[in-house]
Amino acid sequence: MKQVTVYTTTTCPYCTLLKNFLAERGIPFKEVNLHQHPEAIDYVVRSTGQMGVPQTEINGRWVIGFDPQRIMQLLQQ
Repeated sequence: MKQVTVYTTTTCPYCTLLKNFLAERGIPFKEVNLHQHPEAIDYVVRSTGQMGVPQTEINGRWVIGFDPQRIMQLLQQ
């Protein structure tokens, strides 16, 4: 089973789209809201060099933004 972690913020519409996309497909994921867990911001920025959300980590590999095609590719590998 792949580990899927979605890094979000409260005000991000693409984060909601991404969470709905995963939920509709029955893909389990852990959400880390960066507003509620600011300590995670350093980890995300160090890992990807990117500040924006959503960012999705799938078994140590990253998808920046709402990119359903890339997410499905990584899940099927």
